[in-house]
Amino acid sequence: MQHIGFALIGLGFWIFLSVSAVAGIVADYKKRHLELEPLRAAIERGQQLDPSVVERLMAREQRSSTPESIYFRIGGILTVASGIGIGVLSLILRQFAPQAFLKILGAGALAACVGVGLLISAAAIDRHLNARAGHGPGA
Repeated sequence: MQHIGFALIGLGFWIFLSVSAVAGIVADYKKRHLELEPLRAAIERGQQLDPSVVERLMAREQRSSTPESIYFRIGGILTVASGIGIGVLSLILRQFAPQAFLKILGAGALAACVGVGLLISAAAIDRHLNARAGHGPGA
């Protein structure tokens, strides 16, 4: 009976993740639709459109001054720290549940590896943006 409860918790987690992803996609679609609605209405009425207005409406959101890699760095730092914390937790819990030590330590190592991957992604994004801007090697 306990296994069914754990399965339901896992199922609920994945359902939540799926619904969150779909909700984000739908929200982005609706936002983009509302952004382009004035342009479509003007075209249907046969109004003369200024090219700068069309370009502004057709362009996606302007890039912020914050580099894209900052979010990967923040996520990576937090995830590595969480992995280290889970590793320390495994050492503490070893006294009470020695059979769980390696499992919890493995989960901590996995979290730390994901964090390192995020930090590597941030560095790759920085290299790509610098190369595209003409500041990187070979520019």
